[in-house]
Amino acid sequence: MGSFFIFDPLTLFFLCVIAVVSLPSAVYSIGYLKTEASLRKTLLAWGLLVLFLVSMILVVSVRNLFIFLVCWELMSLVSYFLVVFDSEHEKSVSAGTIYIVMTHIGTAFLTAAFLIMYKYAGSFDFFAVKNACQAMPAQARNIVFSFLLIGFGTKAGIVPLHIWLPYAHPQAPSHISSIMSGVMIKTAIYGIIRFVIFLLGVSSPWWGVLILLLAVISCLVGVIYALMEHDLKRLLAYHSVENIGIILLGVGLAMYFLSLDLPYLAVFSLIAGLYHLINHAIFKGLLFLCAGSVYKATGTRDIEKLGGLIKNMPYTAAYFLIGAMAISALPPLNGFVSEWLTLQAFFLGALNVSGGSRLFLGLCAAMLALTGGLAAACFVKAFGITFLAQPRSRYSLQAREVPFSMKAGMFFLAVLTLVFGLGAVLVVKLLSKAAGCATGIDTGAMSFAVNNFTLSPQAGKGIYLSTPLLALVLALTGVLGFGIYKLFGRGKAVGYRTWDCGYYALSARNEYTATAFSKPFRIAFSFFLLPYRKTQKVRESFYHVKSFTYETHTTKVFKKYIYDPVITRVFKTAKFMRRIQPGSIHLYISYIFITLLLLIIFMGKF
Repeated sequence: MGSFFIFDPLTLFFLCVIAVVSLPSAVYSIGYLKTEASLRKTLLAWGLLVLFLVSMILVVSVRNLFIFLVCWELMSLVSYFLVVFDSEHEKSVSAGTIYIVMTHIGTAFLTAAFLIMYKYAGSFDFFAVKNACQAMPAQARNIVFSFLLIGFGTKAGIVPLHIWLPYAHPQAPSHISSIMSGVMIKTAIYGIIRFVIFLLGVSSPWWGVLILLLAVISCLVGVIYALMEHDLKRLLAYHSVENIGIILLGVGLAMYFLSLDLPYLAVFSLIAGLYHLINHAIFKGLLFLCAGSVYKATGTRDIEKLGGLIKNMPYTAAYFLIGAMAISALPPLNGFVSEWLTLQAFFLGALNVSGGSRLFLGLCAAMLALTGGLAAACFVKAFGITFLAQPRSRYSLQAREVPFSMKAGMFFLAVLTLVFGLGAVLVVKLLSKAAGCATGIDTGAMSFAVNNFTLSPQAGKGIYLSTPLLALVLALTGVLGFGIYKLFGRGKAVGYRTWDCGYYALSARNEYTATAFSKPFRIAFSFFLLPYRKTQKVRESFYHVKSFTYETHTTKVFKKYIYDPVITRVFKTAKFMRRIQPGSIHLYISYIFITLLLLIIFMGKF
């Protein structure tokens, strides 16, 4: 058994991530599937779920390249069947097709990289490959790195390889969306850490710089597209692209510091990346479960048709708010800690490099800060339009709170957002072992203690972090504000009718919409989104308009200018190649004869 599996701190960390998200999602699925499918289909869903979890566990624990590839392919195929689980819906089939094509493109690059490794190692064993990589020529190492980045980057959803993610995640059942976003795409991060940092070894600074550039682009593209979305699950899917970018900021920074021989900063950066990885798994898993609860209660994911759900679904609203605060990096929840650590890694790195490198790290930190602000704005829209104000349709009016098992799954993850925020010191200590294992650096001399919000760049002097203190300050501020209100207030609330441009009889038609909320951002990023609109007026007379229809859309730049032309070219080539298959047996026999003749000529030369 020891020759097939590896259970070092890095693997144990990823096994923990799998368990943390999968267990509450499995509990959630009890209520979610109860009325969604027949008994036969429910049993199939459970079988696929178990196989999905087993495949991910094997992916992060095997120590053989060939077995890893088999488990990787198994994970991809099972997740494909889960995406097309609702096969009667055309969108599910289409999303599954896009996903399976992209994931197999990634697998092809992984296969090529593994074969090159095998050529130099003569073995598929991780440690034999690790030893062989030390003597691998620089050009071969660069090729292997590029292939690994494309292969794992496709599964992770790095821009521009993210095209499958906003299609596949929304179409899968919500508990599967939670696991796919929270766990499955993280196996690609495991692959980058295990195969690039641990096995191949970082030998060139440009590796880290390239990952940092792709990470920054993924952050911005993901959050900008999320701001434009009205489909709740697709909005969350784009935020997965954004948060994969944030995770890769830590990973790429660690690779960059390793190439510069700055071990302390490399370990700290990887800790920040791993911390955000598990944090994202928790709050994104929670948000997908909440989105599933909204869909189950209303039958729609279009937030323009929702509103007022906080009254009919108070528990779901509370859990969604907690997840929204966590993903917006608000203290004292977990998202704040990992993003703050990532920013600190950039600041410390800027103090230890010079020239253009310092400017580059500063710009990356600025882009991370911008991403955090845009994410907060996006979730103000998502929570406000979905849960507040008045119901906009019968979907919201008829909504009821979800069953206990679904609430239990959401509650567990909501609690973890607070636990991983307040327990930052302990989490950082544990993550230092995984980071040290991946980088090959002894972290025993690096101490961690609670004090204040400063970081020492010298090993042994400590990393100081106190989220409990921050939580206490926030709690005391709230209590103080409430006390001042009670002390100086008149003791009773005074209510006024809502006023809106001279009208008091407000209805859902007067409310702010998601489209209106996102318009300033649509204008600000119009150079990238390339928005266009359609309007239609129906008049009763020249002066009176009976109805006015307004539609606005944004251009999916990567799909329109990269993927669509490639797909068109592939179909044109396939149509041309059909000419060599007219159905004539005589022609096929001639093909065989020509092939055999060429083989004889080729073999004769050797």
